[in-house]
Amino acid sequence: MAVINHRPDFYCNAFGSGEPALRIRHGDTVSTSTVDAHGYDGRMDAVAGRVNPVTGPFFVEGAEEGDTLAVRLDRLSPNRGSGWTRMSLAPNVVDPDFVPRLGERDYLEWAIDLSGWTATLNDPKASDLRLTLPLAPMLGCIGVAPEGGQIITTMTSGPYGGNMDYTGCREGATLCFPVFAKGALLYVGDGHAVQGDGEIIGTGLETSFDVQFTVSVLKAKSIRWPRGEDRFRIFTLGNARPLDQALQHATTEMFIRLNEDYGFDSLASSLLLGCAVKYEIGNVFDPAYTVACILPKDRLKRGK
Repeated sequence: MAVINHRPDFYCNAFGSGEPALRIRHGDTVSTSTVDAHGYDGRMDAVAGRVNPVTGPFFVEGAEEGDTLAVRLDRLSPNRGSGWTRMSLAPNVVDPDFVPRLGERDYLEWAIDLSGWTATLNDPKASDLRLTLPLAPMLGCIGVAPEGGQIITTMTSGPYGGNMDYTGCREGATLCFPVFAKGALLYVGDGHAVQGDGEIIGTGLETSFDVQFTVSVLKAKSIRWPRGEDRFRIFTLGNARPLDQALQHATTEMFIRLNEDYGFDSLASSLLLGCAVKYEIGNVFDPAYTVACILPKDRLKRGK
């Protein structure tokens, strides 16, 4: 199937039922680009306003409320040789009495080597620190229009997805979102060349991206929270605050997924989760926190 090339001519700072940037169909593959969290593109031109401008929305023909939209992330790559991070931990991730020791919340510049697939700290404010990291591209923001016609800032997240900053939103993963509006209205953005769990400095390594994805509409398939999978595992995502509520959403969604998609009864689901579940933390900086509930695929095999 042909790849649809989409060159954005506008960006959005909210998830909602906006005018479509492009209309696509079930099975279509789209190649597009995103800007960094401050609105700079691959040529370092300021083309969008802060914060977290996203590309889209992509109107998926045939997607209706009550369906599920599946988005396979076929390719994610920084498209320029620079990026930036904050330079200290966010105040909310340490003990309150430790906050004065954190120092400045300024920005640091990084050099991105696309041939060597690394990022190197390259800022005079930290000239004595030699730090090079392998790239691990991911999308900080991905989601659909929220329910009830809401328009919600790209600074937060919810059942529709949003600014989850989850490292599992990477190349090769397939993410699923509940559809709340006609056409689903998919948005992508906030590319991070690399990021630790939680986005605990308040940024990843922010840069602009080339993104390719493929969409599928799962008709009459209703889910409550985002789901995903990659080669080795399945996961569900809960977005809320406090953190335990996000965990509750993710765990409940996984329990339902085991029941409905894999045929495990309540006892089997409880025991499997109790003995094999893994949790990862997405965003703990922005208004809603993100928790991923994870099961390895080899734990889903049934005995004869």
